[in-house]
Amino acid sequence: MPSVFRPAHRRTTRPALRTALTVLTATALTAPLALAAPATAAPAAPYTATALKLTVDAGGRTCTVDADLYRPAGVDAAHPAPAVMTTNGFGGSKSDGSTAATAKAFASRGYVALAYSGLGFGKSGCPVSLDDPEIDGRAASQLIDFLAGTRAADDGTRVDYVTEDRAADGGPDPRVGMIGGSYGGAIQLATAAVDPRVDALVPLITWNDLSYSLDPNNAGRTDGVTGPVPGAYKKEWTGGFFLIGEAQGLLNPSLDPSRIGGAGCLHFVADACRTKRLLDSGSYPADRTAAMLKYARGVSPVSYLKSVKAPTLLVQGEADTLFNLNEATATYRTLKAQGTDTKMIWQSWGHSGGMADPAPGELDLGKGNLETSYVGRRILAWFDRYLHHRTGTDTGPAFAYYRDWAADGDPYGTADTFPAGGARKLYLSGDGRLVDSRAKVVRGSREYRNWLIPTSHSESSLAGTLGMSDPAPYDLRGTALDWTSDPVGDTPLDVAGIPRATLKVVSPAAERTQHSADAADRLVLFAKLYDIAPDGSRTLVHRLVAPVRVPDATRAFTVQLPGIVHRYAPGHRLRFTIAASDGAYKGNRGIKPVTVTSAPGDTGVLELPVVQGSVR
Repeated sequence: MPSVFRPAHRRTTRPALRTALTVLTATALTAPLALAAPATAAPAAPYTATALKLTVDAGGRTCTVDADLYRPAGVDAAHPAPAVMTTNGFGGSKSDGSTAATAKAFASRGYVALAYSGLGFGKSGCPVSLDDPEIDGRAASQLIDFLAGTRAADDGTRVDYVTEDRAADGGPDPRVGMIGGSYGGAIQLATAAVDPRVDALVPLITWNDLSYSLDPNNAGRTDGVTGPVPGAYKKEWTGGFFLIGEAQGLLNPSLDPSRIGGAGCLHFVADACRTKRLLDSGSYPADRTAAMLKYARGVSPVSYLKSVKAPTLLVQGEADTLFNLNEATATYRTLKAQGTDTKMIWQSWGHSGGMADPAPGELDLGKGNLETSYVGRRILAWFDRYLHHRTGTDTGPAFAYYRDWAADGDPYGTADTFPAGGARKLYLSGDGRLVDSRAKVVRGSREYRNWLIPTSHSESSLAGTLGMSDPAPYDLRGTALDWTSDPVGDTPLDVAGIPRATLKVVSPAAERTQHSADAADRLVLFAKLYDIAPDGSRTLVHRLVAPVRVPDATRAFTVQLPGIVHRYAPGHRLRFTIAASDGAYKGNRGIKPVTVTSAPGDTGVLELPVVQGSVR
């Protein structure tokens, strides 16, 4: 491919709480979610910035959006330019380092830029509504009306210098792209679903289905990333974000009265508030669970991607336990299948690592190295193609993935299709080995049992965000089972994609409770992949785990593990583990011992998406 796409991290006092929230808001949850302004870029075209207020109708509420309009010098009605819209990550605003820097970066490159505080954040009104297309998406659509010149800001400011196309209905159609990450990523898809005037999207590290993001179940998948049964509540991530949302009054003492929430929450809409209470309860009665899933998916791309036609460049982080690679993959597959122009990049950093200090050659949000980073050049090419309509622009391969073992050379692997490689099967032997053929499987049974407290640790979800250390992952003996391969041979084993495991477990206790009207009574387990070094030390790849609420303890089931890109070096071993619990999640209700039995003709199977090497 052309060289342009080859590369050249008890009770708290009010002040203390405010300080902690400020740290959360100012660091990894918001700051890394958009492009930063170049620190050492080529001489930039000057621009003017104007603060604006725009009153919008947001799902039946009227509230004001706080925005900044960046107009490049020389851009006027006779010399129009395409526009780029950006908004904040959760807890941020138009003024945070990432959102403002994104607007400045594109204004300095000749784009009209509009940065705004999302509903419920900064000085914008209305409660937090989780990027609901009928609320947040409709509000953003009214900002597009402003860029089209068909409505004025509250102070009378109008725009007549954004490049126009002609809408299908003959009305004004400003040429508009959107970019941003996490909360500022999903809003792009929500906006494009309700407004076909959006021309290009670049959502970074965002979700496909919030019911999976906050309560993941990696078995029984029927749509997108998840299925009809809730999984294991991701209590640490969810609790952190909820705290940030509810504490907006401490961070912004003079809030717009329209920000008052519902159902007992200070700053969230009623349905979001009820969802959080159900998750905290640890119980899943059928009627309330159905309502929760309907709401969580209704505000998620999984439910409205069919209406998204804007070309979409998806960028997801390999180091991300909040919105893992499976989420972007589900979005990519849906868009691709319906004919929407889309490509996908798996970059190194996400919510769980690398955002403050990206790896060498990666998009560095502190430097805004668009032209000198692989992902930055891909973004510039995307907008060049779909906003400037330069049809000869090469937008790169369909799929690209960051390889940390190649960081000193050409860190991105690429493929014209996803997945990039082939599947290699390993079998779970009764003696605890992973073997490459059924003939090598030894007949045997092994058991683990859960405690009433967590006995496995994958991560402390907010540790990195708060600058705290995080203990190494562990599994207490007797509360997990694992299977380990022989050492990798002379050729490294490179895995890039979404591993899958087919399992069958025996648990009479789980069988007795799995038909309960409360889905929380079903068996929960956690699947994961370790890398075991020759000295016996082990690495849980990016601390990723796959929570599973077993659909039926009497039948085999398939687990979609989180996507990974990882090299197992010569001499290293793979270890597949299933654990009874994980401290970052809510798990089993009651004690449910589990037995796994293996025989040559009937055993569990692990499928690895391998792009190089083999396993003995």
